[in-house]
Amino acid sequence: MNESATPRLLVTLCTYNEKENLEQLIPEIHHHLPYAAILVIDDNSPDGTGDYVKSLKKTDSRIHSIHRSGKLGLGTATIAGFQYAIENHYDLVLNLDADFSHPPRFMPDLVAATEQADVAIGSRYVPGGKIEGWGPKRYFMSGAINWYARLLLRLKSRDCSGSFRCYRVPKLAEIDFKLLRAKGYAFQEEILYRCRRVGCTFQEVPFTFEERRYGSSKINMKEAFSALWVMFVLGIDNLLGKRVKVLPVESAK
Repeated sequence: MNESATPRLLVTLCTYNEKENLEQLIPEIHHHLPYAAILVIDDNSPDGTGDYVKSLKKTDSRIHSIHRSGKLGLGTATIAGFQYAIENHYDLVLNLDADFSHPPRFMPDLVAATEQADVAIGSRYVPGGKIEGWGPKRYFMSGAINWYARLLLRLKSRDCSGSFRCYRVPKLAEIDFKLLRAKGYAFQEEILYRCRRVGCTFQEVPFTFEERRYGSSKINMKEAFSALWVMFVLGIDNLLGKRVKVLPVESAK
């Protein structure tokens, strides 16, 4: 990426029933980052999210979309966004939740941090970061998952479980996405692990996590236990040094 020029930036939003949020979120993203392209990856939302985005595309060339046949998992949706960024030669890809829990006013800070790091992490757990609206149970669960991820995957970041991040696209292109194990929420920890394995540098940027404005959370206990299992398996992969990179052409023959 040319540090002196405005980077080609893609903002990705993975959606399922987020139409009410997108009506306010997309204009706010462009208020803070007017040059950003926005890619919505929608899993056939019954509330008309996909049709709403199609209507926006007709009048705004910065809006793009991928429409999938059903709920195929947060991890696979995020990967679809990464692959789109790689194939279309963006410099940076910034992912955030579509429910306003990641306020767009913090996005320029993440973009700026990529001048010193390959992955800028929106962090709730560094000085200046905070969470609004959580009870003790959610604090405990989040803290335990982050401790577990740091222990098994040798991650140094304080916030390993959030999705509010900005990545340098050329570093993502080094990762073999076919090897990823997580389909759901464990993807957030797994992609940090795989970024570490390809030599990425990291910087945590404080932000204020806010409760969603509309709709309901998609995570449940089944997803939480699945995430713990995936991280355990990845910890074994880490001990065994299993491959994470795309094989060189001559090695793949």
